[in-house]
Amino acid sequence: MRSVAVVGASLAGLSAARSLRKQGFDGRLVVIGDELHRPYDRPPLSKEFLAGTLGEAELALEAQDEDLGAEWLLGARATGLDHARRAVRLADGREVRADGFVIATGAAARALPGSAGLAGVHTLRTLDDARALRDELARGGRLVVIGAGFVGAEVASTAYALGIDVTVVEAAPTPLAGPLGETMGAVVSALHTDHGVRLVCGVGVKGLSGEERVDAVLLEDGRSIPADIVVVGVGARPNVEWLEGSGIALDNGVKCGADGRTSLAGVVAVGDCANWYDPRAGHHRRVEHWTGARERPDAAVAALLAGGAVEPGVPRPPYFWSDQYGVRIQFAGHAAGADSVTVEAGSADGRDVLAVYRRAGDPVAVLGMNQPRLFMRWRKQLAATAS
Repeated sequence: MRSVAVVGASLAGLSAARSLRKQGFDGRLVVIGDELHRPYDRPPLSKEFLAGTLGEAELALEAQDEDLGAEWLLGARATGLDHARRAVRLADGREVRADGFVIATGAAARALPGSAGLAGVHTLRTLDDARALRDELARGGRLVVIGAGFVGAEVASTAYALGIDVTVVEAAPTPLAGPLGETMGAVVSALHTDHGVRLVCGVGVKGLSGEERVDAVLLEDGRSIPADIVVVGVGARPNVEWLEGSGIALDNGVKCGADGRTSLAGVVAVGDCANWYDPRAGHHRRVEHWTGARERPDAAVAALLAGGAVEPGVPRPPYFWSDQYGVRIQFAGHAAGADSVTVEAGSADGRDVLAVYRRAGDPVAVLGMNQPRLFMRWRKQLAATAS
């Protein structure tokens, strides 16, 4: 293999490029990104960057002296993959030909239907999104966050610290029940009410009102919540539309094996767009976490360079963290399928809990709130048990 094109220039794409060089690939390396920015760190966008305590230069993922010997095509959106010709088509009419491909196009924030063109309505996924929202928050006003997932909760926490009036609306009866389960989802989401942030659960959003600018969020039960700024945090969809018709298998992203290999030879996928097979669970999972984008490219690149001759290992259990209202929340593993949750240290009321999720007596996940040392011990134990 003499040339590789990495499609996607965020953390997963950068990690893949680094892995290629680390694993001895010395051929032509092209990195294609639809944003104009060099790779940057996304987790701070909803926290320190939004609060104005972290600058853009500090978001950079590359060291100042780092040189991967790559050709960077930024501001170039991929529109198609021609596997027979080994080429990626770009929106500006160019194409990039290569022997191997790493798909790392990530995911895009889901928008609220009918909100296009209405000022004051934001999603938060990119640096440009964060710039626009930061400018709005600096002017103050009433903020309504639609969706009490981790991004929405972090935005609410940041805005609260800035002195902004915040309401969070969640369609599910219990926020975070999906990733954390109902019991611990309720404990973590109670951080909102602990700090006087209004939390409205169990009701969907019917729409938004306003002429040129939003002035209220309309709920399905007939209520109306006044709003000067709205942040929509209702999940993300994998950026894989450009691969339709390419012959690559798509199923909630790019469908991959346990090592990132796709249905097309010489093509692997990593990051938020990749739906990897999980041998522990016996089915595919799409993991949208920083650690997955950082760690999994090593395995995918090894499979790409070896042509699939290397036996795939077992990926580490997914890990993510969140900072809300001064509390560090850490989670590893999968809560789905657990038949019990026990508090091993701290207390739910004290918001310093260490909880272990088990299935048939075996640990499958762990949650920590301001319990970093104990959490890391359990995370290591979980990884050892799962391998």
